[in-house]
Amino acid sequence: MTTSPPAPSAPQVREGLLSSRYAATTAGMFALVFFSAFEALAVTTVMPGVARELDGVRLYALSFAAPLASGVVGMVLTGWWSDRRGPGTPLLASIGAFTVGLVVCGLAPTMPVLVAGRLLQGLGGGGLTVGLYVVVGVVFPTALQPALFASFAAAWVLPSLVGPSAAAWVAGLVGWRWVFLGVVALVGLATVLVLPAVRALPPPTEPDPARPGDPGGRRLGWAVVAAVAVLALDLVGQRALALSVLAGVLVLVAVRPLVPPRTLRAAPGLPSVILARGMLSAGFFSAEAYLPFVLQEQWAWSPTSAGAALAAAGLSWTLASHVQARLRDRWTDQRAILVGAAGLTLGVAGAFAAVALDAPAAALVSSYGLSAAGMGIGYPRTSVATLSASDDRDRGFNSSALSVADSLGGALALAVSGVLFATEASFSAVYAGAVGWALLAVVAATRARPLPAAA
Repeated sequence: MTTSPPAPSAPQVREGLLSSRYAATTAGMFALVFFSAFEALAVTTVMPGVARELDGVRLYALSFAAPLASGVVGMVLTGWWSDRRGPGTPLLASIGAFTVGLVVCGLAPTMPVLVAGRLLQGLGGGGLTVGLYVVVGVVFPTALQPALFASFAAAWVLPSLVGPSAAAWVAGLVGWRWVFLGVVALVGLATVLVLPAVRALPPPTEPDPARPGDPGGRRLGWAVVAAVAVLALDLVGQRALALSVLAGVLVLVAVRPLVPPRTLRAAPGLPSVILARGMLSAGFFSAEAYLPFVLQEQWAWSPTSAGAALAAAGLSWTLASHVQARLRDRWTDQRAILVGAAGLTLGVAGAFAAVALDAPAAALVSSYGLSAAGMGIGYPRTSVATLSASDDRDRGFNSSALSVADSLGGALALAVSGVLFATEASFSAVYAGAVGWALLAVVAATRARPLPAAA
């Protein structure tokens, strides 16, 4: 007697990011990352004009350092809050802070008020990034997460190509205030798309009563200290050198609990990878913040032309990033980080020479493009090297340390740039400082080799 084979089961349809279940959430998350990145890049183009109109050139560097410094607090706070109470409320609070910051900036009557808005913007933006990542882990299945994170990367790349030029166009058409205010409604629409997924999140897990000494709370305290010290360095450094040195020392003391041991000593392996990431950000972003300013002041470029220079550098970064990805099997992470740091150093050194010697503007723009290419090669590999040196016990802490080094490195360098620009009254001093940070990135990169235990 024979039996008929069992009927084949119906094929399971694998849902994608744009399936009916996930499409709105995917679109909303992509939009939130895009608008956060757009603001970070677009503001660079219009800030020289904003500083002149609000009579706040002395606070120019602080307007860039402020969101980076407060962003560190937002990252640590949202991560800690999400672990204790679930990601829904922290994410919405971060979006709220980001939006209020945009409104304050757009309506700011003075430069100090605008800096306050930038602080709120950074606090919300830093928390927004962490909150979205936590929500992704809860809402999306593991199989879809790599594709969603890839879309987040694209959401950061696209603004580097269109953001500066779009900001210059908006500022010329309706005024710089709408570079901030025009994004508010779009952020609101993106939030509406994400809201159903946030409301459907499972109830938060009660905190473990056996862990009264939650280290996350201590890390939050040190993050606040570091952020305040960075801002104080910029504010007091223009008036009292001793106080600026004290603030700088306080930054170094506060950052130690937020990064792996011996990071500030450039210990071989992961500590030097983390340090290299911070110094790469310091060298590049301190130079980037002043690029539109110096092009408009020293070479009389229009904001639109200066924005086009920033966009071209974004393209250089993107192309170099693709090149390093293709060389993934031929270049070790340490070699890529070292090549990237060397490219950054050559680029900012060329920018310093162009500014100091009053060379044609093309020399400055091409040098800046070289520094962006260096970032495209070295910057992604710091992330890869960090994950390679981590396991389940420390992956979260190390990833957080990388982000903290990234933001605090840029914020510290911008604060120092503000002091240099105020005391020396020259762009040359700013770019000389950028060369110094880039050289430190090279030193760290030479020690970023993997240790035997992490190989």
